[in-house]
Amino acid sequence: MATKRILLAVDRSARAAAVASLAADTARGAGAAVRLLHVAAPPSAVQVDGRVVVYADQETASRTSAGLDYLQTLTPHFGGVPVESVVRFGDPVTQILEEAETFGADLIVVGTAGRSGIGRVLLGSVAERVFGRSPVPVMLVRPTATTA
Repeated sequence: MATKRILLAVDRSARAAAVASLAADTARGAGAAVRLLHVAAPPSAVQVDGRVVVYADQETASRTSAGLDYLQTLTPHFGGVPVESVVRFGDPVTQILEEAETFGADLIVVGTAGRSGIGRVLLGSVAERVFGRSPVPVMLVRPTATTA
């Protein structure tokens, strides 16, 4: 089966641009469309001295705008590839898998932090959990010092 829809899940790490470049090359080679996804922490009302100063819906709008602005910085990597961007809130693994289903993704691309040993065991990895639970293929990308 040919890959026609690629979901690229990115965080705001320095390695995201390298992962985006690889996903763009893959999409160009396959003639696929790409959906960029950033998952943010769920907002809540902000209180100062017991008074609400920012409501959750305002914070949601602000985080959505910031996330879309961030994803826009990655779009130059995708010249000639159809790209759309979305921001979701909640658990990254759950949101990535749900967005892959919604988008009809044939492939999920995620970057890895490159941790090993005890750091990986204690902290786990969003990428590894997506890999383990996804019904579609997952490309795990571990950028090297020369690509990140």
